[in-house]
Amino acid sequence: MNRSMIVASNTMNQLQKQLDIISNNLANIDTNGFKKREATFTDLLAQSFNNQPNKNEEIGRLTPNEIRVGVGAKLAQSQMVTKQGSLKQTGRPLDIAFTNESQYMKVLVDNNGEGNIRYTRDGALYLSPINQNEMLLVNSEGYPVLDENNQMISISGNSSQYTFSSDGRFEVTLTNGQKQEFNLGIVSVKKPQFLEQMGENLLGVPANAGAMVNDILTELVGPLRNQVSIQQGSLEGSNVNLSKEMTDLINVQRSYQFQSKAISLSDQMMGLVNGIR
Repeated sequence: MNRSMIVASNTMNQLQKQLDIISNNLANIDTNGFKKREATFTDLLAQSFNNQPNKNEEIGRLTPNEIRVGVGAKLAQSQMVTKQGSLKQTGRPLDIAFTNESQYMKVLVDNNGEGNIRYTRDGALYLSPINQNEMLLVNSEGYPVLDENNQMISISGNSSQYTFSSDGRFEVTLTNGQKQEFNLGIVSVKKPQFLEQMGENLLGVPANAGAMVNDILTELVGPLRNQVSIQQGSLEGSNVNLSKEMTDLINVQRSYQFQSKAISLSDQMMGLVNGIR
């Protein structure tokens, strides 16, 4: 009975983590460019009990020898699903959507005075005034968008037209007819599971990645700019499937209730045993 209570409590703890993942997915169902996560489980350590010392009695057995008793399940991995979200037309010139599911835009985040590069697929961009004659291209959270040289994109003068080409080139036409061009900083992520969620719909490379950075992502510069795929006047929605998330939520709740009931029954049985005189 003690073992059954341990198994149930261990599993409940892990089910709570899956519930948190599903809740986060549902909370971001309307977040531009959000990528959902899926939980996978595995068994915890198991003990084997050999109650049949005579191996001749086990000839023809189809199941593994011995009795295996586990101690519950654990969350093995929280995997990010990079599937492309649906595109929605906005007609707004500063809205862009990536049509290649592995590509992300670079933004600069100020962390206690230290600038850190983060990655996002949220293409809702804005112009933030710096002074009377200069504006900065920022994302929906106000973080500066970087170019291919990791420099902030600053526009000098009064602009009248904005054009994003499919290869990530940002062209600004000023009221005096002059043009300014910038190449958006874009990376192609080869191993998305190594990226960490940094909040505010941003992803980042772990601080201890070291030389593995080049294995995780590739900077799309030079000839690689031809791989960039952007659509202007559109935004990518999240790839969260509401019906699937609600189904998973119900399954997790029922599993949680089942484990809770197992603890309750074990407690009742222990009470009956202790009450025998």
